[in-house]
Amino acid sequence: MIFATTPSQTIGPFFAIGLPWDRGPLAVPEHTAGAIRINGTVYDGAGEPVPDALIETWQADPDGRFAELHGYGGPSSFEGFRGFARCAADVADGSYEIVTLKPGPVAGPAGTIQAPHIDVSVFARGMLNRCVTRIYFGDEPEANAADPLLVSVPAARRETLISRPEVGGYRFDIRLQGQDETVFFAL
Repeated sequence: MIFATTPSQTIGPFFAIGLPWDRGPLAVPEHTAGAIRINGTVYDGAGEPVPDALIETWQADPDGRFAELHGYGGPSSFEGFRGFARCAADVADGSYEIVTLKPGPVAGPAGTIQAPHIDVSVFARGMLNRCVTRIYFGDEPEANAADPLLVSVPAARRETLISRPEVGGYRFDIRLQGQDETVFFAL
């Protein structure tokens, strides 16, 4: 069997084994009641779309529970909820779209509560390591103001972590460098 390769990169090309998968951008089945779409574009430092980025998301369900995964989290009460999605950016314009449920708040350090958010990993050409960020929701101002991680980010940069509500979901663009660079976290 011959496997397709990913585009040539600083640390590639790689064989496309295990990267694409059948449910890719669907953290829940597409027609799940209450499903939302999170879409955006990945941009490089020059403001150009990145056509070969890969976005992975991980999140809690609307009740603040993570999907059952190897004995962690317990089962979600939302049928078909996986909490994980993977989407390759569109080669024409660097856009991506994830279908999911809006997460609920989750416990944070020292008894705090974290605002609803989605954890995001970005993989792209020329990057030796993934970039890790979060998507917070623009229609959750009170929860965002109390989130321990979000308030640790300088006020002038917080907007790069907050999605904008739009019909059917939210918009969240990712800027890898340059003006309005998305805040990324060292893990």
